[in-house]
Amino acid sequence: MNTHAIPTLNQMSPTDFAALGLNQIAFVKRAVVEGEAVFAVHGADGTPLTVVKDRDVAFAVIRQNDMEPVSAH
Repeated sequence: MNTHAIPTLNQMSPTDFAALGLNQIAFVKRAVVEGEAVFAVHGADGTPLTVVKDRDVAFAVIRQNDMEPVSAH
């Protein structure tokens, strides 16, 4: 494998760095919608994707879409 072809983080442009993990990672955080406690799912760039009532369901939805869930506090 040619390791010289793999850029290191300090060689990435700000745009490339911002897109890192964009299609592979989604994060889950607690939220309140219309007075109800829920779990919001966001893409790696912060784009809201969905809201569900249960944390485990949020993680399952992310995994079903071939992404890796991450908790945000």
